[in-house]
Amino acid sequence: QVQLVESGGGSVQAGGSLRLSCAASIDIYSRQWMAWFRQAPGKEREGVVSIYTGGDVGAFYADSVKGRFTISRDNAKNTMYLQMNSLKPEDTAMYYCAAGRRGFVWNAPDAYTYWGRGTQVTVSS
Repeated sequence: QVQLVESGGGSVQAGGSLRLSCAASIDIYSRQWMAWFRQAPGKEREGVVSIYTGGDVGAFYADSVKGRFTISRDNAKNTMYLQMNSLKPEDTAMYYCAAGRRGFVWNAPDAYTYWGRGTQVTVSS
């Protein structure tokens, strides 16, 4: 069964940290571009960061999270992580894991085939 399962969301104060996890079934984890997206109420879904699971080719970050968020992966566990530091109230959103990118635009939601159900992150000031 193809699935992506996010975890690790929660409520923190500004300046705090959270680590999100995305566990993927093997058939969608192998050699894939995967990504984290987020969506705040009333706003469009936006790309946060993307990584390739098949090799070390770097990652693409949204400007708003550069220097604060770090993506990583553990291929032995078919799991992708998002370490979020120095969180701000504007980071409050539902965070989604995505996989199976088609094309070259890493932050286009329509480019991804598989989606998790999301995990809520709330940052209070």
